[in-house]
Amino acid sequence: MWTPAARAQLARPIQPYATCLTNAEWSLAAPFLPPPAPFGRPRRWPMRAVLDGILYVLRTGCAWRHLPRDFPPWPTTLRWFLRLARTGTFERIAHALAMADRERMGRQASPTAAVVDTQAVRSGGVGVAGVRGYDAAKRVVGRKRHALVDTDGRLLLAAVSPASSHDSHGGIALLGISRRPWPFLALCYADRAYAGERVATATPVTVQLVGRAPEARGFAVQPRRWVIERTFGWTSRCRRLARDHEATESSATAFFTLAAAAVLLRRIARAL
Repeated sequence: MWTPAARAQLARPIQPYATCLTNAEWSLAAPFLPPPAPFGRPRRWPMRAVLDGILYVLRTGCAWRHLPRDFPPWPTTLRWFLRLARTGTFERIAHALAMADRERMGRQASPTAAVVDTQAVRSGGVGVAGVRGYDAAKRVVGRKRHALVDTDGRLLLAAVSPASSHDSHGGIALLGISRRPWPFLALCYADRAYAGERVATATPVTVQLVGRAPEARGFAVQPRRWVIERTFGWTSRCRRLARDHEATESSATAFFTLAAAAVLLRRIARAL
């Protein structure tokens, strides 16, 4: 609930734009960004301004060409976004922040339980490039975001696929690659879409199905699974994620991962 006390607690220092990083937030993100090359032409734009420009596009949903002139030129910002997405920088930031926030809350850095689910997103419109599909269950033409979060809602892994692919395909892929970044993961909560022997035997992670009670009527909060719905709600504040405008699945995954990392970035910086 938005009370005067809550607003004062969540207030941010005055910035040129509301999406700009504070000094505390920048100190957390800076170690993961590439340093200047020891040779060649010096950088014209600092990495902090570039990251502020990327976050502005993510939060406001504007096109790259509409980036305000206070930020680096849009071709420069876009080029850096594609480079950071290709090298997995956003995934490393999200991974480190998830471990740091878990330790801050007195928990082990690596989780042992997680929750998996999928969010179907409509396409950006006619003429948008990239491979997409049709989800007959939700009547959505676009893509699906597959997310694996811990039991508090911190994003652990993410992937994007055409909406025509089944939820279990993305779930198997996430659980399969989870062993390297999260080696102690042993249990995963999921809905009925992940039922079946193929999902249960695909990885060493035990998949426990969580469904509605037989006597439930109307809306009912699902045990354990509600945390990933909250994570989707957090990331949905970024207007770039309201629809899928990206030409490639890697760019769509990078924006989704960065949105989840930005939540933890502000949370941890506020606690410093």
